[in-house]
Amino acid sequence: MIVVSDASPLMNMAIIGQLEILAELYGEVVVPQAVYDELVLKGQGMPGSQQVRSLSWLSVKQVKNDLLVTALRLQLDKGESEAIALAIELGADLLLIDERKARAVAQQFNLEFTGLLGLLIEAKEKGFVTAVEPLLRSLREKAGFWISDPLYKYVLRTAGE
Repeated sequence: MIVVSDASPLMNMAIIGQLEILAELYGEVVVPQAVYDELVLKGQGMPGSQQVRSLSWLSVKQVKNDLLVTALRLQLDKGESEAIALAIELGADLLLIDERKARAVAQQFNLEFTGLLGLLIEAKEKGFVTAVEPLLRSLREKAGFWISDPLYKYVLRTAGE
């Protein structure tokens, strides 16, 4: 399974100390150079930066289609643009991306995608976590990840909590 990630899922899972869930779910995660740079170089000293640098299950790939990245940059940031372009190039099975506009663009390219909350539900379904609610709470409190109350309740219902 080929899984490409944008920065948000990695950064937020690092902040709440749950990065290994990604390895358990997907085995290997691929990020474009822009996402790696955002997390490790620009994010130096930020939560998860050092950890991301040393992950054995995370690989970094250079995007080849610069024209597509340039076109996507008209709407999205560099990391999101490269993540979508890399997912297309690799024929990824899944793209991990949270930002609404980026997800809409991914959908236009018929990419399968999920975000941070979807991967938490999947982790519960596959038995990698026993409860989603403490992780949602940590995302809100520690990471400052915005989750509306209706979405929070929806995620809990979907996870059977």
